Amino acid sequence: MKAYLDSSSFAKRFVEEEGSDRIEATCAQASALGLSVICVPEIMSALNRRKREHTLTSIQYRNAKQRLLGDVCDAVIVNLTASVIGSAIRILETSPVRALDALHIACALEWGADLFASSDDRQLKAAKKAGLKTQRI
Repeated sequence: MKAYLDSSSFAKRFVEEEGSDRIEATCAQASALGLSVICVPEIMSALNRRKREHTLTSIQYRNAKQRLLGDVCDAVIVNLTASVIGSAIRILETSPVRALDALHIACALEWGADLFASSDDRQLKAAKKAGLKTQRI
């Protein structure tokens, strides 16, 4: 199964929170993992915010960053192409999602994902509307 993970779901692999067990199970079942080129910067932003807010220690931050960069090496990175941007525009015109959420959905469509995983209900609804099988993480 080709599983595409948006940033909110993939981040649960590196910071223990609700849904971390579901994302681990999804990754274990996946034959291929797809991520958008924007995924790593989004997760690094969230990790740095947590470090600034003192909800992650420096050691936890370094460990999470190292695991993230290691996991990305095994993933298919979907780039922002003209086709992806066109698809994102169509998603934005038909669903009330934010730009980055639409880009994640468009990347999953471009890659031909069998499953789109997210923690965002609005994004999941838009992904389903776009024709993707979805899973809430």
